[in-house]
Amino acid sequence: RTCDQLRCTACDFRVSLFNDYIWDQSCDYLFFRNNMPELSKLRVKMIKKKGARAYACQCSWRSIDELTDLQTDQQLRWVCGKH
Repeated sequence: RTCDQLRCTACDFRVSLFNDYIWDQSCDYLFFRNNMPELSKLRVKMIKKKGARAYACQCSWRSIDELTDLQTDQQLRWVCGKH
C-alpha cells in the first residue's frame, strides 16, 4: 500500500503513479522535466507490465514490481502530501 498524495520536495511536483506500467530504461531527467505531467507525452516511454507501478515527478522516477520501501531510497525526496 502506498500514499496516493506523494509530493516531491526537490521539484515541488505531485508524484504521478501509473498502475501496470514500468518506465523504459531510456528515460532520463530531461524527459520527465519536459513532459510531466502530460500523460500523452509520457506514454511513449511507458511499458505495460501487470502488477508493476511506475512513479514519477519532474526530477525522479521509479518502476516498482515488488514490495519496496521507498523510504530507504536516499535519492528520493518524496513525502506524503497530507490527506
